[in-house]
Amino acid sequence: MDKQPLILIVGVCAAGKSTLSQGLQALGYNARSFAQEHSVSPYVWQRRKPDFLILLDCEYETVKSRKLISWGMHKYKAQKTILADAHAHAHLVVKTDKFTPQELIAYVDGVLQEKGFPKVTSAFR
Repeated sequence: MDKQPLILIVGVCAAGKSTLSQGLQALGYNARSFAQEHSVSPYVWQRRKPDFLILLDCEYETVKSRKLISWGMHKYKAQKTILADAHAHAHLVVKTDKFTPQELIAYVDGVLQEKGFPKVTSAFR
């Protein structure tokens, strides 16, 4: 059996990681979200050895509009700091502020298709 390429999705809270990973999985990709922003190490994403790294970003105001949070700008900035290494190594960075969930999934699917990423066959599901 050939290994299916791993698409790893990281980003700030409420940027759309879970939504995107679930949407890409439904389309047949081997996509996983990873809560790198809550790690104490900015390099922990590398342990997953992704074939394609996607970093999702959005403004603090967007985070607040999407999710009830009990923390402020200082925590948001800390998340961005933790994600700096992933940002520097990402194959794709997407600002999700203006995307609906469906638009985000369609956009990333288009990028992955352009890059020739295979979808998971039924044998791998």
